[in-house]
Parts: sequence; C-alpha cells; structure tokens
Amino acid sequence: MIKKIPVIDLKDGQAVSGKSGLRDTYQPLQTVFAPSSNPIEIAQGLKINGASEMYIADLDLIESNGHNINDIKMVNTILPVILDAGVKNAESFEFFLDYAFKIIIPTETLESVDEMYKIFEKFPKQRIVISVDVKDDELYSKNLDLTLSEFKEILKKVNPDEIILLDISGVGTEKGYNENLLNLFADMKDKLIIAGGLNKNSIGELESLGIKKVLVGTSLHSGEITII
Repeated sequence: MIKKIPVIDLKDGQAVSGKSGLRDTYQPLQTVFAPSSNPIEIAQGLKINGASEMYIADLDLIESNGHNINDIKMVNTILPVILDAGVKNAESFEFFLDYAFKIIIPTETLESVDEMYKIFEKFPKQRIVISVDVKDDELYSKNLDLTLSEFKEILKKVNPDEIILLDISGVGTEKGYNENLLNLFADMKDKLIIAGGLNKNSIGELESLGIKKVLVGTSLHSGEITII
C-alpha cells in the first residue's frame, strides 16, 4: 500500500495553506484533524488517525523571516518530522538535526552541489531527504544553474535513500501529478516521494505505477482522502 505522508506549512506559529507556492497569499489551515491551525494539535490528530511521520515546511525559515523551530521540535516528539527549513549548506543541515528526524536538502535554497556532497559525506543517509523542486517543468533553484537531467546525474552519484519530486506549480491545486517529471525519474522510482497537487485519483495511479510514498496536503486536510 502506498504511504501517504501528511504535509503542513508553518508561518508565524500556525499551519497555513495556499496554492502554487504563492506564499504571501497563504491563509490559516483548516483541517479535519484539529479544531485549529495549531501544529501540535494537528500532529496529535494525524497520529491518532494513523500517520507515522509528517512533512513540515517552515516558510519563515525558508524566506529568512523568523522561524518555528520550537514548535517543530515539539511536533517531532509526537511524530517524526521530515523538515524543510531552507537548508543552504552542511552547517545549516547539522543545526536542524536537533529539531527533526529527517532534514530536507531543497534545490530551491541549496548553495552548491559541493555542499550537498559534504552533507552526504558527513551525515547518515537515513536522515537526508533530497527535494527536487520544480517550477514550470524546470529545476527551481536560487543558486544551481542546472537542468533537471543534469541534477539527476548528480543524484545518482550520492545515491540518496529518498528523493522528493516537488512540483511547486501544482501545490494546493489537486490537479494530479506531473507526468513528465515522473517519467524523467522513472528509473529511480523506488526512492521517490511524489508531491504537489495530488488528489485521490492520482494517488491511485501512482500506486499502480509502483510509487511507494507521496506527500499529501490539501486533499488530506479537506477529508477527501485518508491516511490509511
């Protein structure tokens, strides 16, 4: 059975939701798992309903505008957290290991490929998750001038346990998965976690294609799909 990993985005101490990565327009999250947008309450609700881990993006950290790391550390005592904190280098990766179980290296904020190599040399692979951030079918990054195919070849060298394929354009839209992106990474499918705009039908399709894990936000919090 495909594993559905719940997603929340944090901003100013509360879970928020929005579409297509337009972070300025995000509103407090309404979820079937809690009566408020408090991340601790949501984590407790998710655990009761069968979640075994969860993904948190700290939008304040990613935007270099404050942080929510104390809330994240508390959530990590309820459910193991896969954290996107906008890691830039090996130093910031090491810092966040005290706050979450797995730390994401996002292409959006990564300073250089060399810093990614350093992280893989220094830290256990089971605590590293690569996020291949994609916008308009191109690698999304502030610092890496690479095509998706070029970055994929680099990933083959470090051989991560888990790779998130995040279609930022699809976030919050429930439009389904990005077929072109999945096809490009098809030979790495045992490592893939598909994310961005998934709905009930697309999750079923991904399962039939042999995908083992997905990140789900909007369709899960609305009650359209269940964790198990």
